[in-house]
Amino acid sequence: MADDQSKLQQLNERSRTILRRIVESYLATGDPVGSRNLARALPIALSPASIRNVMSDLEHLGLIISPHTSAGRLPTQLGLRMFVDGLLEVGDITQDERRRIETQIAFQREKSVDQLLAEASEMISGLSHCAGVVLAEKQVARLKHIEFVPLEPGKGLVVLVDEDQNVENRIITLPPGLPPSALNEASNYLNTHIRGLTITEARGAIEKALRAAKAELDSLTQKVITAGLAEWSGSTDERKSLIVRGQGNLLKDVSATEDLERIRQLFDDFESKRDLVQLLGASENAEGVRIFIGSENKLFSLSGSSLVVAPFHDQTRRVVGVLGVIGPTRLNYARIIPMVDYTAKLVGRLIT
Repeated sequence: MADDQSKLQQLNERSRTILRRIVESYLATGDPVGSRNLARALPIALSPASIRNVMSDLEHLGLIISPHTSAGRLPTQLGLRMFVDGLLEVGDITQDERRRIETQIAFQREKSVDQLLAEASEMISGLSHCAGVVLAEKQVARLKHIEFVPLEPGKGLVVLVDEDQNVENRIITLPPGLPPSALNEASNYLNTHIRGLTITEARGAIEKALRAAKAELDSLTQKVITAGLAEWSGSTDERKSLIVRGQGNLLKDVSATEDLERIRQLFDDFESKRDLVQLLGASENAEGVRIFIGSENKLFSLSGSSLVVAPFHDQTRRVVGVLGVIGPTRLNYARIIPMVDYTAKLVGRLIT
């Protein structure tokens, strides 16, 4: 990123203007643009010969490329990155788009968190004409009841019910010598302390109480509680729920064989759920919108796709998920960046 900034600083105003115009033309049409068309479109008076000299310098810096001899120029991935980071003028979503987002998502207010997130993914897919993606903690819903049930010797069942009436089960290994009463004791203790918390919050609170010796429980019962909460929390990736909507949007206006192959590769990327979860998860600590272009991330190195994503928070400002869009590198970044940012903030307010 620092190298990109140094290259941008090397460019004078004329070079920046021409690079911006080449990228904007590519984002609008997908076609190379030549010096004569640029001369007509630029806000400054330059001859085609002068423009060709600047284009030669930009090509030497690796910011643009000529796909064919005597053809116009297209931005490289580096050129796109430099445009997004330093030359892009980000606008704002329209009032109509703002109202549509608010109306569609607010309509889900009385529904479950999963329904809200699915609708957000569907909605932003429709507005952006890309695939909408949401990654969130599965345990965003608040806990209502938890129970430990004995199974065969050495095994037990943890039953969890959340406030949306969803019921899930996990099998855990019980410590040797555990008396039957310990499971009831563990259930009663947790139901006294975890109601209204997420599973992550519950695990943190209980572990803190156990460390502080505030829990009046014997060591075996404490082991059951710790094992049960650990099983529910799982690994970082296992705690995530991935929602992808609108993949069909990526097939619109696709005719060239290489474009169809790119989309096929992208669909294969979607199937690599773990890789996509890790990529989205890496964006959770971002202050705002993050943008991944093409091979900057190995997941999209073959499909040549871009990801625009922003985190959303709960009432304590803790990140509980990320939301965004996946599409070709030829995205309308100026429109999609504020759309993703606004939608993520709205989802964060509603889930709390």
